Amino acid sequence: MLNAILPHKEINLKSLFSFEKTPFNLIMTAVTILLLTFFFTGFIQYVIHGHHAYGVTKEHPWGLLIAMYIFFVVSSTGLCIISSLGHVFHIKSFEFIGKRAIFGAIITIVSGFCVIGLEIGHPIRMVIYNTISPGFTSAIWGMGALYSVYLFLIIMEFIFLSRNEHKWSKFFGLGGLLIGVAAHSNLGAVFGFLVGRPLANGVFYPVYFILSAMITGCYLLFLMYGYKYKMQFNDEMKTFLMHLGRLLGLLIAILIFFEFWRFLTAIYGRVPQRSDTALHILHSGNFWFGEVLLGMLIPFGIILYSKAKAIKATIYASLGGMIGIFFMRYDLVHDTLLYPMQTMKLKEYQLAPSWVEYVPTVTEWSIALGSLGICLALYYIGENFFFLDPDKEDDYFKHYVADEA
Repeated sequence: MLNAILPHKEINLKSLFSFEKTPFNLIMTAVTILLLTFFFTGFIQYVIHGHHAYGVTKEHPWGLLIAMYIFFVVSSTGLCIISSLGHVFHIKSFEFIGKRAIFGAIITIVSGFCVIGLEIGHPIRMVIYNTISPGFTSAIWGMGALYSVYLFLIIMEFIFLSRNEHKWSKFFGLGGLLIGVAAHSNLGAVFGFLVGRPLANGVFYPVYFILSAMITGCYLLFLMYGYKYKMQFNDEMKTFLMHLGRLLGLLIAILIFFEFWRFLTAIYGRVPQRSDTALHILHSGNFWFGEVLLGMLIPFGIILYSKAKAIKATIYASLGGMIGIFFMRYDLVHDTLLYPMQTMKLKEYQLAPSWVEYVPTVTEWSIALGSLGICLALYYIGENFFFLDPDKEDDYFKHYVADEA
């Protein structure tokens, strides 16, 4: 019955644990099990100690888990946007990636929900009161509501893609794209609406989140197909990865342009708090090594120098790029809260402000790293149980011919 709804391979324990015992696969298996153990350990610590197990404070209320949640939902939205280029907008080179990319979008947002579920105090109570007493003026409420709808839409999109019913897959794909972009820009607005945090306040983040999501989606697709093909690509895949590389290069160039003007406008005029925080960030190793070098310059340099033809080098750079994306998400949260909030005292003496530094605890690192294990495990299960690529008998491309006729 399940196969009639969602076509799948034979589901049993033998197929789950049957894989080629290469050194790389064995290492990935061990890493995934270790990461899942981390997550379980962090979960137990959270159940026992609650938020006291985390390093967040009243002065720095957002921490590593918020950054990890953003990391995953950025990945999900990016994969959704890139996948839509094929089966929604009919760009030929991206046609065949639909199922794999959308499945990746599903598992990354599910992994993000696992993280945020351990960061908020009462996730069950959140679901209840979000429904019976919605806060329509809250960007966080809007983000949660939109991402819930988005998850439903991309699940339906994956089902219809798997059933080879492209009229409905395009319908849900377009809906998932629109709601996903709305949800992700709304997530950026959570930061943009922070009037008390001058560096974050404004229109930059709602737009920046969409751009960085597309870059993340490109990085993940390079890693997915590099792993699937074991770095041995046929001509069709080489063509796709070259086009993907050119798109990635363009997006990184735009991101560099964005970042340049973000910091220039933040520093110009030496506006209190805003310029102080920007200058503090520019003295940070995380920013230069993580965000700039790994996240932007190395991948962009490889793509520019090789004209997107150095596919293997771009795949390795994409791994570094994902590390850079993590630094972008972590720095986004931490840097926003660096400058302390000051009371508006007119007569009483007040100490000069000092930077609010934050260090994640072992429990936070366990949950954050463990969530990567959840994502890897779900991807492995999907690879074994679902048909993530069109085969020779699949009429995946026929509807494009019909549309053109």
